[in-house]
Amino acid sequence: MTATRTGTVGIKVWSDYVCPFCMLAEGPLHEATRDLDVAITWMPFELRPHPTPTLRPEDPYLPAIWARSVYPMARRMGVDITLPTVSPQPYTRLAFEGYQYAAEHGRAAEYTPRVLRAFFQENRDIGDVDVLAGIASELGLDAADFTRSLSEGSYAEAHQEALRTASAHRVQVAPTILVADRHRIEGVPTAAQIRTAVLDARAEQAIARGDACGLDGC
Repeated sequence: MTATRTGTVGIKVWSDYVCPFCMLAEGPLHEATRDLDVAITWMPFELRPHPTPTLRPEDPYLPAIWARSVYPMARRMGVDITLPTVSPQPYTRLAFEGYQYAAEHGRAAEYTPRVLRAFFQENRDIGDVDVLAGIASELGLDAADFTRSLSEGSYAEAHQEALRTASAHRVQVAPTILVADRHRIEGVPTAAQIRTAVLDARAEQAIARGDACGLDGC
């Protein structure tokens, strides 16, 4: 668990790199919290772990759901996003192990949005270690060490532990957002939903510390 400062509201966001709604959730999340003291942690959740077959963009399902839900929402939100042609869609275990590497080296916050953009805006195969190493390099990480670590499975157990955390929180959909371990939002949130949850959590923390009316009857 990421340590937070006193008064800081922790926000956990469970996502998968092949989930377009996870990319769409990023905007409201940052819009709602730009002037608030929060610590946002991206949490791994594999929608289709191996050996479950991944989806193919040439089959009917993906184009239909994008036409019905993803593209209309993206237009309303002003987000540039396109159904990738990578087929079949990549498994995301390796990318998530890369996230663990990035987190250990202080680049967790930048890594997840960058991988989402690589897939949904650049049509890149994020199941390819060379693609992931290129992203790591962009973020100032050592690409050779990143590649070696993923090839040797150095972060496999850390990723599995993260998946166990998702299971413990009964995460079943992406994105799932948990504010202060109490306020839960599933699906793409509005900025208002996030802001309300954060302000409520902040008030709860203040009362628990005894520095707000309510605890001492002021």
